[in-house]
Amino acid sequence: MRKRSMQGIRQAGCSTLLLLGGLAHAQNLPDDGPTAAKLEALKREVAEQAAVLDAMKRSMAQQEATIRELRSIVGVDALANKRGGQRGGVTGADIATGAATAPAAASGNTGLPNTRNVPVNQAQAPAQAPAQGPANGSTTVAQAQEPVGRPPERDTRPPEIAPIFDQPGVLTPPGRLVVEPAFQYGYSSNNRVALVGYTVIPAILIGLIDVREVKTSTYVASVAFRYGITKRLEIEAKVPYVHSSGSTISREVFTGTAVDNVFNSSGSGLGDVEATLRYQLNYGNDRMPYFVGWLRYKSNTGKSPFDVVTDCVQRCIGNTTGTGLPLGMPTGTGFHAIQPGITWLLPTDPAVFFGTFSYLHNFGRDNVSRTVLNGQKEPLGKIEPGDIFGFNFGMGLALNERASFSIGYDQSIIWPTKQNGQTVPGSVRITQGSLLVGYSYRFSDRYTLNISVGAGLTRDTPDLQVNVRLPITF
Repeated sequence: MRKRSMQGIRQAGCSTLLLLGGLAHAQNLPDDGPTAAKLEALKREVAEQAAVLDAMKRSMAQQEATIRELRSIVGVDALANKRGGQRGGVTGADIATGAATAPAAASGNTGLPNTRNVPVNQAQAPAQAPAQGPANGSTTVAQAQEPVGRPPERDTRPPEIAPIFDQPGVLTPPGRLVVEPAFQYGYSSNNRVALVGYTVIPAILIGLIDVREVKTSTYVASVAFRYGITKRLEIEAKVPYVHSSGSTISREVFTGTAVDNVFNSSGSGLGDVEATLRYQLNYGNDRMPYFVGWLRYKSNTGKSPFDVVTDCVQRCIGNTTGTGLPLGMPTGTGFHAIQPGITWLLPTDPAVFFGTFSYLHNFGRDNVSRTVLNGQKEPLGKIEPGDIFGFNFGMGLALNERASFSIGYDQSIIWPTKQNGQTVPGSVRITQGSLLVGYSYRFSDRYTLNISVGAGLTRDTPDLQVNVRLPITF
C-alpha cells in the first residue's frame, strides 16, 4: 500500500516537472493573446497538481499512522480471524489488504489518474486500492494464516491427579521445595482360632480351643520433604511418628475359665525414616504414557517387634503361664529395605489413567533375639522377612480447575518369612488388596488438600485407611 502511494507521488512529480517545463517554454514565446491564455491554464494546472501532492502527503502520513496501529493489533486480529470472528468489524483479511483504512477505488485504475475532474478528498483512493490478481490473493491468505508470536512451550510434566497411593506421579519443578505434612489412620480387626489338644475320632477334640479377637488402631503423623533437582529428577525424605494401640480379647490358655479377658498394649515413637529418588524417563502424550522410575530406601529407625517385651515368664516356646503377647506395640519393621518401582500415567481427556509396579526387598538380620518378661533373651537366629511385590492402578478425573477425583486398586503379595533358612511354621504367602478413593482440592498455587480413603478387600488387609495430606510449595 505504501509502495503504491509512493508510485503515485512519483508520477505526480513527473507530471509537475513536465508542466513546469512547458511553462518555462511558454514564457519564451511572444506575449500574444493565445499564448497568455495557455500560460494561465498551465499555472492553474500546476496549482492543482501541487494541491493533489499536498493531499497525497497528508494521506501518506495518515496511512503510516494507520499501519503502525494495525501492526500493534495484527496478532490479535489474525487469531480472531482464524476463529471466524471479527475485531471491531475488521477481519484479518481486511487488515492484510488495507481495506480497513479506506474504501477501494474503482477497478482498473492504476497509477496516477487524471485529477482535473476528481475532488481532492478522493485523490487518496487509488493509493489505498488493493492490488488485483491472484498473487495478491495468495499473499493475503498467507498473511492471514501466518502465526503471530512464539507458541507456548510444550508441557513436559505429567498431569496433576488426586493422589491415592504412596508414590506421586508428578515431579517437583526444579529449584522448588514441597513440604507435605500428612496424617494416616488405620484400623484392622481379625479373629484367630487355635486348637490345642488331640482328636480321638474326627470332629471330637480333647483339649482347648483358643479364640482370639485382635483389634489394632494405628496413627501415623509424618512430614515429607521433596526437592526438584532438574525437570526430570527429584529427591524426597519422609520422617514418620507412629502411635499404635491394640486390644486382644481371649481366654487364658490351658485353663478352664469361660471368661474372656482383654489384653491391651500400645506404643509410640519415631517410625522408619525413608528416602526416595524419582526420575521421569520420557515425555509422554495422549498416546504414550509418562514413565517415572523411582528407588526408595527404608531404614529401621523405629522400634522393632524384637525390641518389645513379650509376656512370657519362661521361654515363649512351651510357655504355660503367660499370654505370649507383646506388652507394647512396635513402631517399625526392624529391617532395612529397598524398593525399586515404576509409575506410569496416561492422559486421555478428560481422564488420566495411572498405576505402579514395585518390588520391595527386606534385608535379613543375624543373631536376632526376643526379650521376655523376666528380662531373658530368647535367641531366634537369622530372620529374613518375605519380599513384597506390589502393583496398583487407577483413574483420575478433573472436576474443575481446582478439584479432582481419583479411584484405584492397590494389591501387595507378601512371601513367607524364613528363620535360619527355613520357613517359619504358620507363615504363608499373604495377599493384601485395597480399594481406594481420593479427592484433591487446590486452594492456591502453594496449597493443595488431598484426602484418600481405603477399604480392605481381604482378611489380611487393614479394614480402613484414611490419609490426609497438605503439600505446601515453596
